[in-house]
Amino acid sequence: MAVSGAAHLGAWRVLIALSAALSAALAPASASAQSPHFDLVIRNGLVVDGTGAPPYRGDLAITGDRIARVAPRIDEAAVRVIDAGGKVLAPGFIDVHTHVRAGIFITPTADNYVYQGVTTLIEGPDGNSPVPLAPFFIRLEALAKTVNIGSFIGHGSVREAVIGRDDRRASSEELKRMRALVEQGMRDGAFGLSSGLIYVPGLFASTEEIVELAKVAGRLGGHYQTHIRNESGHAVDAVREAIAIGEQAKIPVQITHHKLVGRRAWGMSVDTLREIDAARGRGQDVTIDQYPYTGVGGNFFATLVPADLTAGGRKQLLLRLQDHAVRARLTAVIERKLRASGGRPYLDRVLISRCDFDESLAGQSIDELTRQRHSTVTVEKAAQSLVWILESGICERVVRDVVSPSDIERILRHAVTMVASDGEIPRGNSVPHPRSFGAFARVLSVYVREQRVLSLAQAVHKMTALPAQRLGLLDRGQIKQGMKADLVVFDPAQVRETATYDEPRTLAVGMSQVIVNGQIVLDGGQITAARPGRVVYGSARR
Repeated sequence: MAVSGAAHLGAWRVLIALSAALSAALAPASASAQSPHFDLVIRNGLVVDGTGAPPYRGDLAITGDRIARVAPRIDEAAVRVIDAGGKVLAPGFIDVHTHVRAGIFITPTADNYVYQGVTTLIEGPDGNSPVPLAPFFIRLEALAKTVNIGSFIGHGSVREAVIGRDDRRASSEELKRMRALVEQGMRDGAFGLSSGLIYVPGLFASTEEIVELAKVAGRLGGHYQTHIRNESGHAVDAVREAIAIGEQAKIPVQITHHKLVGRRAWGMSVDTLREIDAARGRGQDVTIDQYPYTGVGGNFFATLVPADLTAGGRKQLLLRLQDHAVRARLTAVIERKLRASGGRPYLDRVLISRCDFDESLAGQSIDELTRQRHSTVTVEKAAQSLVWILESGICERVVRDVVSPSDIERILRHAVTMVASDGEIPRGNSVPHPRSFGAFARVLSVYVREQRVLSLAQAVHKMTALPAQRLGLLDRGQIKQGMKADLVVFDPAQVRETATYDEPRTLAVGMSQVIVNGQIVLDGGQITAARPGRVVYGSARR
């Protein structure tokens, strides 16, 4: 039977098509088909997105330093794929109150924070910051670092730059110069104005002075973060002052490391939170941050010396102590404070965390120091030991068990409370407060898993979106397409702090991966070689 030319041609076309299809099936995939679509994909995560919404199962893809996609399933190829295996996938944690500006240049990996899942650190709290800020930021930009870092401009540092450490009101000219320094700090990139109103020289400032400087920060988009004037018996009045500053300066307020110190103040968080709620009801923006420990830390000088003896700083104090009457008065004041705090048993709860003049003292209690210096231990001899410390140099201390667990829980539950460490990157042989190594992990282990004070979603919100919102970091703190890829993967059943008051420099556990700006900085429990951290800036510079 003859076959027409058209039919013959059609048969050949079919054969050619079948041959091409077979060759394509047998041939290696083309380069374009093999090329990864994403840099990193994390699959099978329990996504806790930072907003406080319930967790959900999902995958996440990263391209460059941003989240490229979030979906129930992502099958596209990636340079690397991580199977989260049902572990939590959350935004990287943001710590709004740290003292890391010295330590970050010694340990730019910030291991103690990375192992907790912290990806952004904010410096300059308690009224203490570099002045001016620009040189500090330049050094940070040049530093190859693991985490992001930003800063406040500190009121106390500004005041000292203009007035020194004198106990007096600022003149109109001095106030003008302080306003200019605050404005420059904001334009350099500060997130706001911080104050430390129990420290020299901040304690010498009037409310009116703080209001005038806060107005500058508020006008430039910042907020006012304050270590209030009193965290003990007069804490309610101190909170009222902070709120008044916010209302008069028209600036948002953050009560930082909010706590009630000393048994006489225990339970007073009911009243301080009532003041905060009332202010918020009037339209004043007030928020809180907190570290979850019953122990506190800080400088001996700030907590022991009467205000009139601190004027002019340490040099003036040392001159005054040459007068035997002044020395006797200071010893008596310290003795009274020790007795009011609990007397002889209290001495064992006060630990020296760092002494610039003698590193070997780090870790000793005041009880131990007194025994070494005086053979026997009495409250009077302990007061004499503390005067010796004040004369010898700068010492930091940790005091255990002076905050009520009930106050911690009550404050932590509050809707506008975020988690912060008030910690440091330790230097030398210091024995820091365990909050530096465990604050965020402790919330997840003790207050979520064990005591169920918070849900997992609530806790993550307090560590991510809430602080990002307060700082105005609108591209961090949530898991959402287009956001910066600061992320953590952790096992909610295993994450915990290991640091204690006796052994405070042990790392938290439970974090599988920590990602900063799209790069993995902690992988399988090990710090990687990646140094993707960036300087983050406040809105006036942005």
